[in-house]
Amino acid sequence: MRLLILGAGSCQLNAIIKAKEMGIEVVAADYYSNAPGKAYSDFSDLTSTFDSDKMVQVAKKYQVDGVMTLGTDQPVYTCAHTAQKLSLPTLINGSTAKAVTNKRIMKSIMKGQNIPTAKYVLLSKDFKDHELMDLSFPVVIKPLDSQGQRGVFKLNSIKEVRQHINETLSFSRENTVLIEEFYESDEITVSGWVHNQKLTILTITDRLTFTQLPVIGISYGHIFPTKHFEKYYDKITQISETLVKAFQIQNGPIYFQMLIGKEGVIVNEIACRIGGAYEDELIPLLTGIDILEFLIKASLGKKYDVEALENYHVENNKNFASVQLFFAKQGIIKQMTPFTKIKKLPFVENGRHNYSIGDEMKAIENAAQRAGYMIITGENRMNLERNIHEAFKHLEILDAQGRNLTVPYWAY
Repeated sequence: MRLLILGAGSCQLNAIIKAKEMGIEVVAADYYSNAPGKAYSDFSDLTSTFDSDKMVQVAKKYQVDGVMTLGTDQPVYTCAHTAQKLSLPTLINGSTAKAVTNKRIMKSIMKGQNIPTAKYVLLSKDFKDHELMDLSFPVVIKPLDSQGQRGVFKLNSIKEVRQHINETLSFSRENTVLIEEFYESDEITVSGWVHNQKLTILTITDRLTFTQLPVIGISYGHIFPTKHFEKYYDKITQISETLVKAFQIQNGPIYFQMLIGKEGVIVNEIACRIGGAYEDELIPLLTGIDILEFLIKASLGKKYDVEALENYHVENNKNFASVQLFFAKQGIIKQMTPFTKIKKLPFVENGRHNYSIGDEMKAIENAAQRAGYMIITGENRMNLERNIHEAFKHLEILDAQGRNLTVPYWAY
């Protein structure tokens, strides 16, 4: 069989390798000619994963039996569009895919179904001041159809909105932006799998983020289980199941981002994909359920282990683990600690660098600039945090002057 995978970057690399191990031919589509996954695929194509019409032609050209993506938002719609046009297996239909990749539709559905979310308005670049009258500052400005925190800023005045709206629009194919009230909160993520509209929640993690104003929300780690599990599990579950019904999610992975603050749980954004923080590795480690294998099989119309979903209950999961998404300061990489050495630490399950010696690390602007990741386990939350600290003590990304460019988690 032959599978078209949209994206060949670090988030899709595991999928390409795993599909090959399963005896499946892989076509990797990515507009970057040097995307790392292309070295592992049978065929590669330079088509943008955002271009749904051209992707149909790519799928025809290579006569694929299925199409899938993971880790990034926008290709989810391209997958659904391509699959429907060519009568290939599809986990969600085009209307659902559009709703979970366009914040205009996403917010409208949440509002219509009384799903708690931040108060918002849509603005064009020539907006009038009175259009923001109903919102309280600070606010967050977002593109309607982008990913990786590109063009997302926390702003304190109408003047700042005017200063940033063109930059936010530059990351979008729409002519309006989303402006929503900033909600002081912790972030969590809900990952799961939907089978015939029935949701199995696999993990609920704390999503750790840092701020370099006006940029906000760039994740540097996830920790399972969330510290909010005991108090908010029932509410998180109720909201998640409501989202599945409201967006008519039929099958496949879900990745919901929620915020927990003084007013309780609200929904930030939702996606029908495996998360981009290496959840394809974290979830099997924690649950024994290989969500990546599920996705590959389902995208080809093959059966997956439904019984494993029926027998799993996240509230009974007593494991502790974290994905640490590390960044680096500006500079040119001269030397790095080999990950063969890092993985010898008994609590480091996996990890890798996303850059090579000689690469230039630039100023951190979005999530795409992660220098690498580590998956770390612990006996309990305190032990896990000690293990994370110890792992960073062994991790070095050095420049020519011997400065360690690695940004440790405690620096955020």
